[in-house]
Amino acid sequence: MENLVTKGDFWRGRRVFLTGHTGFKGSWLALWLQQLGAEVTGYALPPPTQPSLFELSDVTRGMTSVIADLDDFQALAAAMCAAHPEVIFHLAAQPLVRAGYERPAETYRTNVIGTLNVLEAARSLAGLRAIVNVTTDKCYENREWVWPYRETDALGGFDPYSSSKACSELLTQSYRSSFFHPAQHAGHGVSIATARAGNVIGGGDWGVDRLLPDIMRAFANAQPVMIRNPQAVRPWQHVLEPLGGYLLLAERLYRSGPEFGEAWNFGPAEEDTKPVQWLVEQSAKHWGKDASWLPDSAVQPHEANVLKLDCGKAHARLSWRPRLNLADALEWTVEWYRIWHAGGDLPAICKAQIMRYAGAGTA
Repeated sequence: MENLVTKGDFWRGRRVFLTGHTGFKGSWLALWLQQLGAEVTGYALPPPTQPSLFELSDVTRGMTSVIADLDDFQALAAAMCAAHPEVIFHLAAQPLVRAGYERPAETYRTNVIGTLNVLEAARSLAGLRAIVNVTTDKCYENREWVWPYRETDALGGFDPYSSSKACSELLTQSYRSSFFHPAQHAGHGVSIATARAGNVIGGGDWGVDRLLPDIMRAFANAQPVMIRNPQAVRPWQHVLEPLGGYLLLAERLYRSGPEFGEAWNFGPAEEDTKPVQWLVEQSAKHWGKDASWLPDSAVQPHEANVLKLDCGKAHARLSWRPRLNLADALEWTVEWYRIWHAGGDLPAICKAQIMRYAGAGTA
């Protein structure tokens, strides 16, 4: 993958519409796009947590920020029209499995109807070239097997969150076939892809019921973190890994049209697909003093025990590969939270980590 910050000017001046820019992944992507010189318009609800990466890293400094609901189609369509985007990244979502159990109707409304509104509003845009709809690795029908899932495997979802993201995938497929068909690309000019990423970690995530935020909160307060499923296996990766994949995918869609308009996995190397317990213990080593954990014996809702992604297609056709191993990803994450805990310069550490990531593995 080319150095996305220091080589080439593809994103300089490019008009980008980003939903979910107030969230964890959306804030990092907004910051990265700003460093690349893009003209970014974000559309999202207020930050979902306090504190938030969005506020502490001053994400709005270099972009247009619209605080509104995906449910409000008229507001969404007006914001899109004003932004006149060439590229859309759709990240806005209800992103948590446990919240899906607690608020299933909200989860389906946000993740399915929200996607529908984005795609429907996009139909009327002149000059739009690429749409990347970000879903999740949990959109697959999980059979608890040891093999990693490929993009051609069946979609499904035991819980409302996973199911809603599978629905978002199917909805995107339908709009691509019905309104943005690759065979008619010369007429409409739009290419659409979906991106399925693994479990992301990184500085600035304060989500409830998310492993790394729970770990960092407990360590910062010198309390043991309660772990509900230590043996669950997940495809852990630093947040900048899939974001680099989304940027590369959007560029390919823009340049090459429907050749890349399909589903893509962005996950870690197989050796970095680790149990929860490994991640907790390594995080404790990086943090040092006052870092400990205990198993949570309370009854928990169903979550998949094993989940792996096969990213061979992204390797072969996009030339995308992870740049950080999991040990480095953890080190970067703990470094970020230590700077926050010490009252340091968070916009500076975000910028530095983006630049360091973009240069990783290059000559």
